[in-house]
Amino acid sequence: MAGPYARLSWVVALACTSTLTACDGDSGVTKPPHSLASPTASASPPSAAPSTAPPAEKTPAGEHLVLRWRETGGIVGKGGPGTLPDFSLYSTGRAVVASAGDPVEYRLKPAALKRLLDEARAAGLGRPHTTGSGQIADAITLEFTFGRAHTKIIQPEEQSDPAVRFRDRLDPRTWPASDLAAPRKPYSPARVAVLAGEGGGGTVKNWPLSPLGKGEPAAGATCTLAPAAKVPDTNPDIAWRSEGKTYSVRLRPLLPGESTCRDV
Repeated sequence: MAGPYARLSWVVALACTSTLTACDGDSGVTKPPHSLASPTASASPPSAAPSTAPPAEKTPAGEHLVLRWRETGGIVGKGGPGTLPDFSLYSTGRAVVASAGDPVEYRLKPAALKRLLDEARAAGLGRPHTTGSGQIADAITLEFTFGRAHTKIIQPEEQSDPAVRFRDRLDPRTWPASDLAAPRKPYSPARVAVLAGEGGGGTVKNWPLSPLGKGEPAAGATCTLAPAAKVPDTNPDIAWRSEGKTYSVRLRPLLPGESTCRDV
């Protein structure tokens, strides 16, 4: 999925408590062996019909969103439909950040995660509020989600809201190495949302996956889900032919906790 167009900027259900626990693990269940004396032990089970659904995201048990920010609006229309949030932080300490290329994943240690969330609360993000006038055309809007609280700050560079200054703490490039549980790495989703619109020019290729026109409306396009490993590279100079029609295609990785086109 190379190309600046395909790699769109790939950047809380928090109960505001004094502690936060990351949840990982497996069921620990061991399947009993088949008895060699059983008359049915050698019988082959009936074959199940192969599934055509993309594999689900491998999200650790109990992982959920705790803090997010995104910036939208402006003359160029930042943060349009189908773009990644600028920053998403999860209860396991995982942070996914949008970038000019591939989205990047960081991991915070539990103590560093708790400290950061305490700072978010001190910055006023636990209280839903709006700062600035909504009457400004093409205004930049900074939005935070923290637990059930949603904060909207219009023209943040002109506001004295403490949340604007706190946003600087949500740049993982500035986090000390002692706060990180693992080195940064590319975020690798199991699935992506394929956002298609009729039309497009340039080189025309045949789309190899599910028909582009048979998805559901989402993010201003027709959306289908596909395994990330099977999605072909694309860019604005490529159009895709699917069931006799031609489409332009955008790709949007699914974040932890996202599983449908409606989530994007």
